[in-house]
Amino acid sequence: MKLLIKDTMSVRDLQFAFNNLFPFLKMEFFRNGTVVEKMYALNKLLPASSTIGEIWKKKEAAEIEISDNTKVKELENTFMDKFGLTIQIFRKSGNLWLETTMTDNWTLKQQNEHGKEITTGKPKEESKSDFDLNRDQPD
Repeated sequence: MKLLIKDTMSVRDLQFAFNNLFPFLKMEFFRNGTVVEKMYALNKLLPASSTIGEIWKKKEAAEIEISDNTKVKELENTFMDKFGLTIQIFRKSGNLWLETTMTDNWTLKQQNEHGKEITTGKPKEESKSDFDLNRDQPD
């Protein structure tokens, strides 16, 4: 999916577009400069009603490509590099949302499928997939 990001968009608009692609993931926006050793403080979370124009540092509209194969860290870096926006991807785990900092090398598809598996309890299609937390355990 190509996503055109403009200053008139709200944080909610971006979150909605992302969540339509990946229903077991969410994208949160933080005040820039609030990331300390990958810890995101909830009091630095930007309200969904904020417009992108109010929070971004680079005032040029731009398009980004988001696909199943995009890695979490790539997406987070793209938002910082292109827009100066600090984002963090969270994965649904039951009724909780977990930061994906320990699995930033996973693709968005892997993250979403893992969130689906944990939340819905549906069995995995593949027993030793890339997002299986026990994939390195002996059979």
